[in-house]
Amino acid sequence: MIQASPRRPVRLAWPARALLAAVLALPGGAVWAESPVAAPADFAGVVGLREAYLDPTFWAARLPDADRVILDRAGIAAQNSRMRAEDTSIHDLRALPAQLPRATVLADIQALSRWPQKALFGEDGTPIAAGARTAIEANLGLDAIAAQRPLRYGLVTHRAALRAFPTTLRVFTSQDDTDIDRFQESALFPGDAVAVLHESADGQWLFITSERYSAWIEKRFVGVGDAATVLGYGQHGPYRVVTGATAYTAFTPEEPRVSRLQLDMGVRLPVLTDWPMAQAVNGQQAHAAHVVQLPVRNEDGTLALVPALLPRSQDTASDYLPLTPRNLLTQSFKFLGERYGWGHAYDTRDCSGFVSEIYRSFGVLMPRNTSAQAISPALDRVAFTAKDSKAKRNAAVQQLQVGDLVYIPGHVMVSIGQLDGQTWMIHDTAGGSWFGPDGKRVQAHLNGVSVTPLEPMMASDTVSYIDRITNIQRIRPQTP
Repeated sequence: MIQASPRRPVRLAWPARALLAAVLALPGGAVWAESPVAAPADFAGVVGLREAYLDPTFWAARLPDADRVILDRAGIAAQNSRMRAEDTSIHDLRALPAQLPRATVLADIQALSRWPQKALFGEDGTPIAAGARTAIEANLGLDAIAAQRPLRYGLVTHRAALRAFPTTLRVFTSQDDTDIDRFQESALFPGDAVAVLHESADGQWLFITSERYSAWIEKRFVGVGDAATVLGYGQHGPYRVVTGATAYTAFTPEEPRVSRLQLDMGVRLPVLTDWPMAQAVNGQQAHAAHVVQLPVRNEDGTLALVPALLPRSQDTASDYLPLTPRNLLTQSFKFLGERYGWGHAYDTRDCSGFVSEIYRSFGVLMPRNTSAQAISPALDRVAFTAKDSKAKRNAAVQQLQVGDLVYIPGHVMVSIGQLDGQTWMIHDTAGGSWFGPDGKRVQAHLNGVSVTPLEPMMASDTVSYIDRITNIQRIRPQTP
């Protein structure tokens, strides 16, 4: 997911001497893009890919320390504290004032709800009419923002889209591509806490701030409650943490608000351990499921917490997973083949959401968008500029470890290992290209979570992905 963000001063945290030594050790520092040579497309038409490479155990078996703990629970807590303190894309809901001045609310909405400069088209390919724009912008209800607004809190009750404007209208900058909805920003999951800043003119949307994003959300997906209940939800165990790509609550016609509810990787829910196993939950005995507590929205918009069944067949754990190379591989590959969803559309995710959910299953807090992730001062970062040599870029790529994050403009990839003289990545991507056997560039419509080598990947006929690397980030104890 791409979102403009001001650059911050570069802080190189990787050991400079090791990087310099690696650079000097390279003969000439040449990279793949200087002499495009096609690697064999051995499986499913993807350059250099073999079927074995689609199994996380294959990559884990190649590691000498697959079960090494990268950060323990205390280290992750310290990392998250640093993220909340140093990264301005992260919002501390507890620190918000009880009364929000009009200027603050107005500035937050106007920072997001800016009409795109390019022409917009609907799903049928016709231009968005001027009247539709007028109505959408009027629904922002900016004139109704009070001089002082009391802050309200809520819990998200259903996987819900975050939108740039208070509308479900999907808009596109291309008449023949309806995958990238320019009003789609992100999504929130059941149990996510939000601060409610404003309401749309039609009363159907809320402008909210969550820990990682401010945007419009449909009002029907938020239950409004007191600060103690909202901010305290899920803060004390025991828990169930979703460790699969998704998990679902049990179907229940008795309580449709928590029936077959999608829960995405990293969602943590409190468990009602004292629930009598013989006592039914929404029409079903609880012995084959975990009794979890979920937020729901009452008819008057208020928040309630109700029991629900999370079947034991679902991929969940009693706590966040240990952050190890093996687990990083396992969690990444659980999304393999999932459709790319710009801004978490299609009930899936995009490249930065893919990264966020992987690390969320370990309890690690990450910024939402690539623009913020790539430059976060709270991570162990090495940055690149147009002045950096190919030798420096190539050396950094050779040093990548499992779980390292590689950023090019608008995209992020996760390193999974070195093999065949190449660096292999797993990433959620809309496309990709490389040179075929005939020397012509192949345009692949990957459009999902895919495994590819890094070196052959091309941004154009003359520029490789490595040439375009802007940052590499690593989640590990920071170098002093």
